[in-house]
Amino acid sequence: MYAIVEIAGQQFKVAKDQKVFVNRLPEAEGEKVQFSNVMLLEDGKNITIGAPAIEGAAVEAKVIKHLKGDKVIVFKKKRRKGYRVKNGHRQYLSEIVIEGITASGAKKAAPKAAAKPAAKPAAAKPAAKPAAAKPAAVKAEAPAKAAPKTKEDLSSKTVAELKDMAKAKGIEGISAMKKAELIAALS
Repeated sequence: MYAIVEIAGQQFKVAKDQKVFVNRLPEAEGEKVQFSNVMLLEDGKNITIGAPAIEGAAVEAKVIKHLKGDKVIVFKKKRRKGYRVKNGHRQYLSEIVIEGITASGAKKAAPKAAAKPAAKPAAAKPAAKPAAAKPAAVKAEAPAKAAPKTKEDLSSKTVAELKDMAKAKGIEGISAMKKAELIAALS
């Protein structure tokens, strides 16, 4: 009997009493782990394929130890340029042993946690309707606010634009003025 199961984001073909090195798991050494995302299950003659996972199937395993994998050397070079970079990397791994494969009747802890967030969006939907009414009220008020605003935001203008505005108003000595002085003169 073997199964194809997703463990820590990767798919593995596992059988009972098999040792597997997987990406580091959060469980401590000696703890038991259950993986419920079983993609394929073979028990002698029958092969069951999930869409995407088999409902009720699970793989039980025990974390033996945490370790680091072999060093992987990353060497980058560009010829004739004198560019050479050497980096090393050791992946954090967990060694697990498969204790059993359950075809059906496995308990899932994940759906309970998933049910709570599903209830929250339902509560948020009624609140969305009054929120939609508020922007319409804000749009009605927006023209009233725009009418009393006669001053422009001079800090967003360039120095050349400010000098042109100062020249149009008849301010003298603008060639020696800085941006802050031009804004003060125009205000």
